[in-house]
Amino acid sequence: MLEIKHRITGETLTEIDSDTLVHADLREMTLEEADLSNMDLSGARLNGAYMINADLSGSNLQGAVLSGANLEGVDLEGANLRKTIIGGTTRSNAATLEGANLTGADLRAADLRYAILSHANFSGAQLSRADLTKADMHNSNFSGATAHNTLFIDANMREIDMSGADLRDCHLNGAILIKANLREMTMESNEDDGFCTIKRVNLEGADMTDAQMRNIFASDCIMRRVNFTGANLSNAVLGGTIMRNANVTNANFEGVELATVTMAFSNFSKALNAKIPNYKKDLR
Repeated sequence: MLEIKHRITGETLTEIDSDTLVHADLREMTLEEADLSNMDLSGARLNGAYMINADLSGSNLQGAVLSGANLEGVDLEGANLRKTIIGGTTRSNAATLEGANLTGADLRAADLRYAILSHANFSGAQLSRADLTKADMHNSNFSGATAHNTLFIDANMREIDMSGADLRDCHLNGAILIKANLREMTMESNEDDGFCTIKRVNLEGADMTDAQMRNIFASDCIMRRVNFTGANLSNAVLGGTIMRNANVTNANFEGVELATVTMAFSNFSKALNAKIPNYKKDLR
């Protein structure tokens, strides 16, 4: 018999007729503020579980199913969430992790589609090959996170903090990154001829100071009022992108075709290696 206790009072919340939680069936259970720290829950089924403010720090949830679970405010610091199913095919059957702490968590190859991840802390987390398609990540902290070959397609990343994050070979097509903090982040590739793609992304008002974006595929993006100070956009594809009122001081545009880029009121005289077509107007 295994007891699951309250993380503060020590009160027994429930008893499991087993000596392990590996592959345990905890579907729809109420585990609010439960102490599950450093426990092995690999392969466990937690679909629809109510786990608000539970302590799962350091726990092993590899391959577990959390679709539809309420994990608001949960502590998953340092947890193993590799290949965990957290998302769903719609918002209604994905998990909620609003305000959760996932500092340093391992979410490699995790399914986070449609999940609610707003106001959560993913700083230093590992997210390579995870799927965050259509996830709601607004106002979350992903600073210093590593996410290679990760899908952020159509995700809500408004006002997200991704400063210093490493997003090599990622796909962010259609994502919303309005007023995001992207200072010193990397959006390049591990391959010499590879690229990160952010087609049709809304970056209005974002801070991309010193961001590394060599070879980035960023066509048809909205980049109004973006701060590109010191950023590297060499050999980027920017066709159809709106870069109006952007700060491009010391940004590197070597090898970038600017013919179809809307550059009005962006002072490209302060940019590096920018070849501006003669017919471009309103540049200052």
